[in-house]
Amino acid sequence: MKSGIPIPTLNRLPLYYREFRRAVDNGIETMNSKELGARLFMPDTQIRKDLSYLDEQGRQRVGYDTRTMASYLEDFLGLMDEKQAVLVGVGNLARALISYPEFRRYGLQFRALFDNDPDKIGSELAGVKIVPVERIENLVQRLSVRIGIITTPAEAAQMVADQLIAGGVIAIWNFAPITLKVPAHVYVVNENLAIDFAKLSHHVQKAKV
Repeated sequence: MKSGIPIPTLNRLPLYYREFRRAVDNGIETMNSKELGARLFMPDTQIRKDLSYLDEQGRQRVGYDTRTMASYLEDFLGLMDEKQAVLVGVGNLARALISYPEFRRYGLQFRALFDNDPDKIGSELAGVKIVPVERIENLVQRLSVRIGIITTPAEAAQMVADQLIAGGVIAIWNFAPITLKVPAHVYVVNENLAIDFAKLSHHVQKAKV
């Protein structure tokens, strides 16, 4: 891979992977940038520019070998590597995440679930045991887990993040509506459903004008 790949390009690579993988599943052997752009509603010039950062390239007048590109992007994105995670805050959102089938395809395994509700502690969800939040640091460290998912209320999220990091987590997927303060070596992806809905609401409001 060439150095200096832009973050927006990195963000688009999973989309390209999805379409190459889908093409393989449908028996399509090659796909050019225009065909890929039509699937993603993106200009083919942008796709060619993004994929030019990769070591694996397409062939002029032939396009991209879908199986080769899917395999390359799987390796580059680490999608097939086994990844272990813990989740804190076992509510409805957590249940939806745990049951999402694509995570298993991408090698994600939930090793432990944490909650502070006595009625939930000791039970299992999708075969994973729910344990008290007080055990986060010790259990995360013992299991050598590097990914933490936070689906707690906002007021608990920072404390949970601190516990996860103390246990050795270096990547956090945060669904709590709060900006976390973390050390420089910890990577955080924030998912704020309210903000995303506000964007939709603004678009609808503009359409009324």
